[in-house]
Amino acid sequence: MRKLLIAGNWKMNMDRGSAVQLAQGIAARAAEFPGIDLLVCPPSIYIAPVADAVAGSAVAVGGQNMYHQTNGAYTGEISGAMLQDVGATYVILGHSERRTLMGETDEDVNAKLLAALNAGLTPIVCVGEILDQREAGQTPQVIRSQFTRSLAGLTAEQMTQTVLAYEPVWAIGTGKVATPDQAEEVHADLRKLLAEYYNNAIAQQVRILYGGSMKASNAAQLIAQPNVDGGLIGGASLKVEEFLGIARAGM
Repeated sequence: MRKLLIAGNWKMNMDRGSAVQLAQGIAARAAEFPGIDLLVCPPSIYIAPVADAVAGSAVAVGGQNMYHQTNGAYTGEISGAMLQDVGATYVILGHSERRTLMGETDEDVNAKLLAALNAGLTPIVCVGEILDQREAGQTPQVIRSQFTRSLAGLTAEQMTQTVLAYEPVWAIGTGKVATPDQAEEVHADLRKLLAEYYNNAIAQQVRILYGGSMKASNAAQLIAQPNVDGGLIGGASLKVEEFLGIARAGM
């Protein structure tokens, strides 16, 4: 049985004080959800104070991005070791906003993924189609291409240390949500790809999150799907009650 993971991607929001307050609010109630993994991913400059705020609780902390090199003359970039040093244990890679707004390619994501695993971080690798691709019936091909290219070169053991997230780009920050059937269809396809490229045991072990406008009011229907193992939450992760309401939907 795969343990649910509810991950909050805080994106470029909040100041230090509000980030710490939010983290403290989640940590104070984390014990109410013993069967669910809780993760918060604040802006990188707030990782250290947020990690301090959740210390001693079951809440994990992650980064929203990283660079594939370990160190050097890469102005503005952050390495996996740096994330670990300030308290992160997870990192989000290939988020749709980085793919569409920052031009990240599958090859960029793959390089970061291998570096994250080498640094001892748990990567959350995002895949997903844009609206034009869905309307053209291209979702399966897009997902397969992103899967094979972004995860290229991973050993079976490394794959079990990786989390996947399906993010329909048309449902990110738009208020639109994939129906439970639409989400399950892509999650099931990802599970089949895992079995195809690795084996069924690994396919059943890897967690696949849904990342498109999930909130407390729709989380139960989405999480109830057989292949949905939690959520990568954006706006709804910025309020304690809403974020924990999503976690409660998985109980």
